[in-house]
Amino acid sequence: MVTRRSLLAALPALCVATAGARAAPDKTLRVGFQKGEPILLAARENRTLEIALAPLGIDVQWLEFQFGPPMLEAMRIGSIDIGGVGDTPPVFAQAAHSDLVYIAAQHAGGQAILVPPGSTLQTLQDLKGKRLAFGRGSSAHDLAVAALEKAGLGYDEIKPTYLAPADAAAAFERGAIDAWAVWDPYYALFEARPGVRVLAKWTDIEPQNSFFMARRAYVEANPAIAVKIVAGFVEVSVWARSHRPELAERLAKATGIPLDALQRAVDRVPFEVVTMDAAVTAAQQKVADRFHRIGEIPEAIHVADAVWQPPA
Repeated sequence: MVTRRSLLAALPALCVATAGARAAPDKTLRVGFQKGEPILLAARENRTLEIALAPLGIDVQWLEFQFGPPMLEAMRIGSIDIGGVGDTPPVFAQAAHSDLVYIAAQHAGGQAILVPPGSTLQTLQDLKGKRLAFGRGSSAHDLAVAALEKAGLGYDEIKPTYLAPADAAAAFERGAIDAWAVWDPYYALFEARPGVRVLAKWTDIEPQNSFFMARRAYVEANPAIAVKIVAGFVEVSVWARSHRPELAERLAKATGIPLDALQRAVDRVPFEVVTMDAAVTAAQQKVADRFHRIGEIPEAIHVADAVWQPPA
């Protein structure tokens, strides 16, 4: 049984190394990842980037973050070079004039809106007037807003409660929130707990993408390296599709998250890395327009302006 103590021990604390604030050596690639995010964790466990970049004399340093917004803030100030996040953090980063770029995308894995034991909520419409928790600027933020749109509710008709995953988990346990929009592996950790119900899954609401982001200055100075990095992510995705049980076991050992939860999370991931083509860019523009429409970002942004074009 997963206790609160064991769960919170498994939930990641924000980990930006103090050394990361300094300029990295020329031959070090700094990669931001989230605990339980399968592609980057598989890349780390398989040493995919280390093997690809070793002939160039480049080392790889891995830095862990609790979720996307603080990762992109670290990227903005130059503490990391690349990282993987959901669909919403890049929108907020671009709105804040961070000079970051999309280098590739993948179809996102599992996300859901959960309700605690004893909840009387049955439909998305029942969220009206309720406390819905999610990380501000996270992919769960977009899931929540898209869910409200689907239910015909305005953003001002709920009580948005901005909490990072660890804080939201504690609030959910003590009944301080009515619902929680969250991604895997947190979704997988909680869905099997007695009395917890899934109010709606991402497949009930809207397909979502996640993205590999980078500092524009880094990829423009190192285009050939950026191409190798993206190729490494593609390689990992191909491996992961046919090694799901092995990947779940590796992730469990690396993170301390229970194997059964990680297996559920891994099984929900398509493992398909794609280029930033017109369709993916248009889908991300829809996310940006959604947040501008509800006033969460002050100015309209153009996602295409932040899409990196690899050299021909």
